[in-house]
Amino acid sequence: MKIRHILAVILLSVSSAFITFYFLNKVAVKAYQVEPLPQTPAAPTKAVAFNSMGETNFTTAAAKATPAVVHVKTSIEVNTSQSRQFYGDDVFEWFFGQQNPYAQKGTRKQSLGSGSGVIVSEDGYIVTNNHVIDKANKIEVVLSNNKVYNAELVGRDKDTDLAVLKIDEINLPTLAFANSDHVSVGEWVLAVGNPFNLSSTVTAGIVSAKGRNINILENFGAAGNTAIESFIQTDAAVNPGNSGGALVNTKGELMGINTAIATPTGSFAGYSFAVPSNLVNKVVTDIKQFGSAQRAYLGVSISNVNTEMAHKLQLEDMNGVYIAKLLVDGAAYDAGLEIGDVVVAIDGEKMNTTSELQEKIAEYRPEEIVEVEYFRNGKREITNIMLK
Repeated sequence: MKIRHILAVILLSVSSAFITFYFLNKVAVKAYQVEPLPQTPAAPTKAVAFNSMGETNFTTAAAKATPAVVHVKTSIEVNTSQSRQFYGDDVFEWFFGQQNPYAQKGTRKQSLGSGSGVIVSEDGYIVTNNHVIDKANKIEVVLSNNKVYNAELVGRDKDTDLAVLKIDEINLPTLAFANSDHVSVGEWVLAVGNPFNLSSTVTAGIVSAKGRNINILENFGAAGNTAIESFIQTDAAVNPGNSGGALVNTKGELMGINTAIATPTGSFAGYSFAVPSNLVNKVVTDIKQFGSAQRAYLGVSISNVNTEMAHKLQLEDMNGVYIAKLLVDGAAYDAGLEIGDVVVAIDGEKMNTTSELQEKIAEYRPEEIVEVEYFRNGKREITNIMLK
C-alpha cells in the first residue's frame, strides 16, 4: 500500500506540472502575439520631376552630350628633304662628309598629342582648348561615329585658352549653351571627353566652386595681365585628353569647356577646371564673325576686398572688387570712377572677386555699355560705362 500511495502521489504531481506548463505556455503565446494593425490603402505613387540640381540619373545627359563631343588629334608635318630629322643622318655625314643618300625624303607626320572638342553648330564649328591645337599644322577630328575629318583652324584666343575649328560637314549633333551665370555650387555635372585616347568617356561630379583663378593660363601662352581665369571647379574626373571636352549639366547643356586639372602627378587628383559657357559662347561668336576675340576693358587695376579695406571704406561686407589704379582715358576713368571705389555689381549681377569681374567684362565687346554699381564713402552709387 505504501508503494502504491507513493506512485499515486508522483503521478498526480507530474500530471499537475504538465497541465500547469500547458496553460502557462498558452498565456505566454497570447501575451506576445501582436495584433495586426488595420490596413490602410497604399497611397498612389507620384512622379517627381527633377531639375539639374536634383537629377541623379545621367543617362539622358550622356546620350545628348557624347555625339557632340569629338576627339581632336594634332600633328606637325616636317619636310625631311630640307632638314635632317634623324640621328643616323648626322652619323653618316660625320663619316662620309655628305648627307645620307638613303635618308627619307618628302614630308613626315609627327604626332603632337590629342584632346577633345565640342560641336557647337550643325555646319561644323567646333570649340576646343588652344593648348590642344597649339603648334600643330595638321588637325584631325574624329566624331563619335568614328568618321575622320581634316579640320581648319578658324581662330584662337590665348587669354581664355579657347580655339575654334571647322570641318566640312552639315547636320551634325550639337550641344546647346547653358547660362553659366546660373550654375550653382553642389550642382551635378558630367565631364565628357577622350582621356588617354579612350573615346566618348563620361564621368560625373558636382560643381565645387565658381570664379576660380589658378594662374595656369600663362603656362598656355596667355599674357599674365590679360589672362581671364574664372573657372568652374568640379570634382568630375578629368585626365589628359579631356582638355577641350564638354562639362554639361543633367539637361545635357554645355556649362563649360574642360581645360585644366590641379594635380601633383599629371593625372586627376580630385579637382578639374572649366571655362564657363557664357565666356565660351562669346569667344566662339567673336572668332566666327571676326577671326579673333573682341576684348573689352574697364581700364582698371583691381584687387579683392580684405577685412581692413571693408572697415576703412565702410563696406557692408567683404564682397566686391577694389579699384587700385585707373588707366587715364580708360572707360572707368571717363565715367568718373575713382581709386578706392569698390565695384559690387555689373548689370545687376553681384561681383565678389576679381575673377568674377574679369569674366563678366570679357563677355562684352568694346563700345557696349554696362551698368556698374559701386561703393564710395559708405554709399552705393550706380553709373553706366561704355567699355573700350
